[in-house]
Amino acid sequence: MSTQNTSSGRIGSLTQLQWLAVALVVITGVIHVYAGIVEGRIPVALAGVGYAGALVLFFFDYRRRLLYLIGIPYTAVQIPLWIVAKSEYGIIDYVDKAVQVVLILVLIYLYLNTPSEPTGNTPAAAD
Repeated sequence: MSTQNTSSGRIGSLTQLQWLAVALVVITGVIHVYAGIVEGRIPVALAGVGYAGALVLFFFDYRRRLLYLIGIPYTAVQIPLWIVAKSEYGIIDYVDKAVQVVLILVLIYLYLNTPSEPTGNTPAAAD
């Protein structure tokens, strides 16, 4: 039997922590797109679209360790921006920020515990 190395094969091999990160990204991304549209704040909606773009890259197995690293400040910067820009806070706002704090912690863990990607400069192992 021949096994093909496809992106769909990699999706099934995600760890529980990676699936948690995916769920957290979906939650905060949907909240941002919805809030951006409802409140008429395009930058908020674009933040949600940014999360969607990251998920696409993640599922195509594109430099996941780098995605974790970029995701940390991308998510973290939204918390102080929310405090400064928002005048009224609802329960959904607090839920979103709690999700983002957990997401940051998960991304830090994934970054620190994911091996560096090969640079391509190392010799191939003999068969």
